[in-house]
Amino acid sequence: MAAAEAAGGGGSSVPVLFCFSVFARPSSVPHGAGYELLIQKFLSLYGDRIDVHRKFVVQVFAEEWSQYIDLPKGFVVSERCKVRLVPLQIQMTTLGNLTPSSTVFFCCDMQERFRPAIKYFGDIISVGQRLLQGARLLGIPVIVTEQYPKGLGSTVQEIDLTGAKLVLPKTKFSMVLPEVEATLAEIPGVRSVVLFGVETHVCIQQTALELIGRGLEVHIVADATSSRSMMDRMFALERLARTGIIVTTSEAILLQLVADKEHPKFKEIQNLIKASAPESGLLSKV
Repeated sequence: MAAAEAAGGGGSSVPVLFCFSVFARPSSVPHGAGYELLIQKFLSLYGDRIDVHRKFVVQVFAEEWSQYIDLPKGFVVSERCKVRLVPLQIQMTTLGNLTPSSTVFFCCDMQERFRPAIKYFGDIISVGQRLLQGARLLGIPVIVTEQYPKGLGSTVQEIDLTGAKLVLPKTKFSMVLPEVEATLAEIPGVRSVVLFGVETHVCIQQTALELIGRGLEVHIVADATSSRSMMDRMFALERLARTGIIVTTSEAILLQLVADKEHPKFKEIQNLIKASAPESGLLSKV
């Protein structure tokens, strides 16, 4: 049950009892599922009851101790088991409070092949580039992913990735890959992720849900995030806002990060904002 080497199983599923508060719901997960899939299952089963502004620990029932223990490192599901989600007593007191020293920017799949398909793509490219310029000015780490670049192309040329801490190809929709988690672990004091790119209802949504499942605060930049369908985009943003994710704008993000007219980079950030993309109507569709 707890050994990472036990992963495998030819795609079979394993029954798992998911416990939260006074509730217990039987379900199943693929053989070899780990922490990430367990969190996703908890959110799908109890998303309307989980206070995402709190931090949690996942525990598994250990027969040898006859009680729950914290999920061991490298845990994968290989046999029938019981797991529970336990809220910690300390609430997050910095909800929405962005500071450069505790923030990372995530730029998701802003690639050439998406240009003709994604609504307002030119506008979100312009806003995304402004955010990355702001990140460089403020010394904020940037993590970039590209969805199957062999087939979908690299990040568009208009977006300057100079100084990005990680640029990573992926096939998984979520940006939360082992390499990304390892990079986050190397950055001390990270509490907040500013997330933008495409598509809102797929890669952005799945990334955001996984990040809050790990106790991070997520800010989605509405004017730098889009989909092929405005309906998909609208319902994704509404769903994410209901789970406690902050849906905001690039100007609000940048000004919150400098916080004070006396900030040494205020003038440069102000110039970025003044040079913003023309109004496109994208925000009217939030």
